[in-house]
Amino acid sequence: MRPNPPLVRYGLLAAPIVFIAVFLIGPLAVMFAWGFWERVGFSVRPAFTLEHYAAFLDGARLFVLERGLVVAISVTVISLLIAYPIAYFLAIRVKREVARAVLLLFTVPFLVNYVIRNFALAYLLSRSGPINRALIDIGLVDKAVDWLLFSDFAVFTGLIASYMPFMIYPLWLSLAGIDRRLVEASWMLGAPPIATFLKITLPLSMPGVFAAAIFGFVGAFGESAVPIILGGVGYQLMGNTITSALDVLDYPLAAAMSSVVVAMMLVLLAAWYMVFDIRSFLGKITRWKFRP
Repeated sequence: MRPNPPLVRYGLLAAPIVFIAVFLIGPLAVMFAWGFWERVGFSVRPAFTLEHYAAFLDGARLFVLERGLVVAISVTVISLLIAYPIAYFLAIRVKREVARAVLLLFTVPFLVNYVIRNFALAYLLSRSGPINRALIDIGLVDKAVDWLLFSDFAVFTGLIASYMPFMIYPLWLSLAGIDRRLVEASWMLGAPPIATFLKITLPLSMPGVFAAAIFGFVGAFGESAVPIILGGVGYQLMGNTITSALDVLDYPLAAAMSSVVVAMMLVLLAAWYMVFDIRSFLGKITRWKFRP
């Protein structure tokens, strides 16, 4: 007896839904609930209290939240300024086979352990590292530069190196899906390249820009290893602040902070979903759902 096609179809659809519910939504729901529970010794017990949210939004942790937002937004903007020209060149200026090969090369660093990559970057930026030695050898400085490591510069460099490659892919998808006939028609009508880019290419690639911004912001805002390895002791962002709470077994406080971070991410995703048609991100022409 042949299986019923609708049952097979529903079964295939149900499998990923069940997986997401069990391994994503379920843990997030537990985390959200724990933010309201009470800490009792080394454990927690069910309750409903806002003291952990109050502790998070008052004092030094609120400063960490503000600093984390500034750092994440700054890293996202800088990464977009680097990733967009790369994605544009790969999508518009080179053959598709070459673009795919280059995109594959961007995945090579991720074959190396994340922590090892950051320690390698710390060595490059250290006082005795090759960058400082090169600066001394060519005569730009007389002695090793201190601010390359354990500084905002080092943290920004680590965050950009970690998440900028991820941003290239949605940008490339969006740019590669633009109908080139629109751009060519603009050129035939005498529009200069910069005007064509600002009026056609950039607006049509905005779904990819927004998706790339989400990739960069989410990664930078929740990062924990880069501030510790490249920022040094005392450099706090949201990720290692949450880790610090877990280290002292303050699970409700860690859950409260994590809930705020997740809520901010969901707001970004909801904004992207409401503004852009998902088909535009998959290579179709952008269709704005909200028009002036």
